[in-house]
Amino acid sequence: MPMDNFRHHKPTQNKQQNLIDGFVRGQSRSSEAGFQFKRHTSYQPTTRAKQDGLNRNNRYFYTENNNSSGPVRQRSFGQSGDAQAPKDSEPANKPKKLQGRLGRLGKTKFALKGFVVLFLVSIVTGGYLFGKGYLKARQIFKGGGGAVALQENADPSTLNGEGDGRVNLLLLGTGGEEHDNASFLTDTILLVSIDPIQKEAALLSIPRDFYTKTEYGSMKINAVYKIARNAHLNKNPKDKDGSEKAGFDAVEQVVEKSMGVPIHYHAMVDFVGFKKAIDTVGGITINVKDPVSEVMWIDGRSYTLNVKKGQESFDGFRALAYARSRHTSPRGDFDRSERQREMLIALKDKILSRSTLSNPIKLNQLLGDFGDHMRTNLSPSEMLRLREIGSEISGDKIQSISLVDPPNVLIASANVGGASAQIPKAGMNNYKEIHNFIRNKLKDGYLRNENATVSIFNGTNVTGLAARTAEELESYGYNISEVANSPIKDQVKTTVVDLRGGSKKYTKAYLEKRFGVSVVNSLPDNRIVPGDADFVIILGQNEQNRLQN
Repeated sequence: MPMDNFRHHKPTQNKQQNLIDGFVRGQSRSSEAGFQFKRHTSYQPTTRAKQDGLNRNNRYFYTENNNSSGPVRQRSFGQSGDAQAPKDSEPANKPKKLQGRLGRLGKTKFALKGFVVLFLVSIVTGGYLFGKGYLKARQIFKGGGGAVALQENADPSTLNGEGDGRVNLLLLGTGGEEHDNASFLTDTILLVSIDPIQKEAALLSIPRDFYTKTEYGSMKINAVYKIARNAHLNKNPKDKDGSEKAGFDAVEQVVEKSMGVPIHYHAMVDFVGFKKAIDTVGGITINVKDPVSEVMWIDGRSYTLNVKKGQESFDGFRALAYARSRHTSPRGDFDRSERQREMLIALKDKILSRSTLSNPIKLNQLLGDFGDHMRTNLSPSEMLRLREIGSEISGDKIQSISLVDPPNVLIASANVGGASAQIPKAGMNNYKEIHNFIRNKLKDGYLRNENATVSIFNGTNVTGLAARTAEELESYGYNISEVANSPIKDQVKTTVVDLRGGSKKYTKAYLEKRFGVSVVNSLPDNRIVPGDADFVIILGQNEQNRLQN
């Protein structure tokens, strides 16, 4: 749009697209009791990982200062015949004495289909918040995260910016300390986003080979947690908790920067916990859409995975192999991401089945399965609140978002440093298209609920300034009704006018934070015709500097 010397009227758009498979960090924190949220400061890494401190046999590579180092580990896969899945060599957990009553837990209904392990654990832990169960829950739910939208009537002043009207959780799957050279590589990266106001949710899988720039150099995203964790341990060998925090903070920052959404919570589950949980519930059944056959090296052994189309049963070991398989799939990581979502859905359904909920021994074993193999910065009270919200979200309100499905193909394969990687289609480290797409898919719940109309007037001589501002605001979910030139052409500072007397308080708070102003209640010039707008923005010279930053 070259100029703003016109008026452009746009109807409100409320389309729900049918895509499957992700604004900047909300920085509020919560205490465990009563949801007293406090502002916090994001972790900023200060050191780079040393090249010679890394294991070169890992299945990732990274470059520092744009120089590649470290080969990608090569593994050989081929076709083979049927093979029985070897039984998991892990010894069964010894049942623990169940404490407490499970009456209410057995009646719990959970409607959020396709959600993640954390919700599964919340169901399990709901009846155990005392005795040994309470101690195990405290081991899992360490607290320290924070999403303002968990509160039923959030104070607008506690919002950090657009996107805080959702609850965004980053789920990471890793091999864990027992997984040899691949320990702490996060080969599963899933963003779960919940709109508690509209009672909707969305899932976005981020490819493990997505190449990105970090404080520690440029690398594949699945290596970020490990590199940051090891860098902290190199300086503080005994600080395990601090190393975990460094890893989580680093990967959250990368996802926020590349996907354009704030991360309020994180959770990590390793392969051992995943396997044990499936074995504890007696296996799972999946209606397989596409057959998968692959010879793979898993848990220190060669294994032939042969999964046919239709109903297939999985024990923990076979389920893990199915969830990790990718080399014989047409779309590689993207097909694997779809299988991982299928696994989570099936595990959730099995946990909620009567045979599991009515079996105290299984429930206690599940708590133990996850307790030693899962970490999250949700607190127990926040998890219970999420469970309450999730119970109100029906299956048809779960959206899956993809970065590779037409017409929105936003990432592409590339050769970086001699290895295969995924980068934005717009170019290395160019995330603008991805941001616009994901923000439109994950619109702020408060903005959607108020649906305020906004008119934007260019109060400067900078051509196209109003159009660029409108494009940015639309990507966050604002309803832009008009873009035009202002009769005032010497505006120094942007003015935001609230024509609804504060009734749309969340939109007002977001606009004040975005433009760094306090709203006024009357137009500065009677030549400005607002139409039916709820808010009028008259751009000043300072807006050009804001857009450039």
